[in-house]
Amino acid sequence: MAKTYLDKLSSLINDLKIEDEIAAPVEARHFFSGAGFYVNGTMCASWSPVGLAFKLSEKEVAELIARGTATPLKYFSSGHVKKEYALFENPNATKLEFWKNYFVKASEQILCKQDETKR
Repeated sequence: MAKTYLDKLSSLINDLKIEDEIAAPVEARHFFSGAGFYVNGTMCASWSPVGLAFKLSEKEVAELIARGTATPLKYFSSGHVKKEYALFENPNATKLEFWKNYFVKASEQILCKQDETKR
């Protein structure tokens, strides 16, 4: 099952030319039931059976959830909510370009946090 999501995520990253937008190494890797998008070695997005999720600012996640655009991310119904992640439950129904902004925002957030820890 993870290979399916790795293929979907890899295709989306390639189709959007995400590597051209981010000034750091990017890669897609599989995990237990899905795939993660990593920037500089840190995961900032995932595609799994529950949908496509992005690590964003707490404020943006709260706004997306309040508007009904996204939902909180839980990998299992009885699992805990992954804070700072906005989940889009039906990513195949949305045009490709919609996702580019979220990949870039999630990547920028990771890179900013990494810069802060270096100081």
